[in-house]
Order: sequence, then structure tokens, then C-alpha cells
Amino acid sequence: MEAFTATAVIGVGNEFRRDDGVGRVVVGLLRDRAAQRQLPAYTVFAQCDGDPGRLIELWDNTALAIVVDACFPPSAQPGRTHRWDAATGDALRTAAAGRHSTHGLGLPDALRLGAVLGRSPGRLIVYAVEGMDRSMGVGITPSVARAVPRLVRRIEADIEHHSASQGGARARTAPHDGTRRTGFAADGRSA
Repeated sequence: MEAFTATAVIGVGNEFRRDDGVGRVVVGLLRDRAAQRQLPAYTVFAQCDGDPGRLIELWDNTALAIVVDACFPPSAQPGRTHRWDAATGDALRTAAAGRHSTHGLGLPDALRLGAVLGRSPGRLIVYAVEGMDRSMGVGITPSVARAVPRLVRRIEADIEHHSASQGGARARTAPHDGTRRTGFAADGRSA
């Protein structure tokens, strides 16, 4: 990021690997909605393939970074959404041995590298949407697509709550909307 950005919403994934593209779909919809509905100033939307260097570049010098990605746990419930907030103090765990993200190195690696380089966001929220299909092809599955509108509304609320909390006031907890708040491993398993 060139100058200070209040919020960066980053959709991670590969649009040519079906449900793995959900982060990109969410960011695209948020970008479209922002054109119709004013979001707080200095909110940017970006898409990323998950490379740690690119993630660090996108969230560098931000007060809030929201990352949206797919996860593929062994017993997936496609469309179920997990929320992890760094402000809770819980660590984002790495994937178990033998399990890999479709992005190679994962988000926990980017967090550690960003911290070492002094290039971490002020606050980080991660949404992981359980998917079932990461085969070659475009378009997310219907189960995952049904989760997108609710997730978009939740991210808009996160942005607005964070913006309202700037100035020293503690952010209010956003209303419960069915999003599951949990710790999760980079391979998508719930903590």
C-alpha cells in the first residue's frame, strides 16, 4: 500500500479452482456494492493468489486487514464460514503435516514474516469459507455461493465497526449473523 489505508479487504484464492475462488467472489461483490453504498474512507479491495509477499504488500500500513479465503477440511460443510480475529490473541495455526493449502505457503507464514519485517496490519480478521470442490474450472458451487451474501454483509459491518471505533473507543462486537467464530488451521480444520 502506498499511504495509510484504513481498511484493506483481500480475497485470496484461485478463480480457476472452483470453490477456492470464493475470496475473489466476495471481494468482487464488495467492490460492486461499495460503488452503490458509501463505505468508510480509505477502504480498498484487492485480490491475491495467497503468496505471503503479496499479502504483506497488500496489508502493509493498514489499520484493518480482512482476508477472505476458502478452506477444505476433511468433513467439510460447504458454505460454513469461520471467523478468526487476531485481537482475540489466539494464534492462527499452520496446517498439519502432509496437508497443504492450494496457495503453497499459507496465511500463518505471511503473518510470521510480516511480524519479523514489521509489516503487519494493525488488526487482522480472517474469514475462511468451507468449500468442497477445488477441481479445475470456474464458478463456486451453490452451497458456497449461498454463504456469500451473508459474508459480504458481515464484512461491511466489520468495516463500519472498525471505522466507528477509530479515535480510541473500543469496537463493539458485531451482531451475530450465523458466522461461526472459531480458530482454524491453515488446512481448514476447526480449532
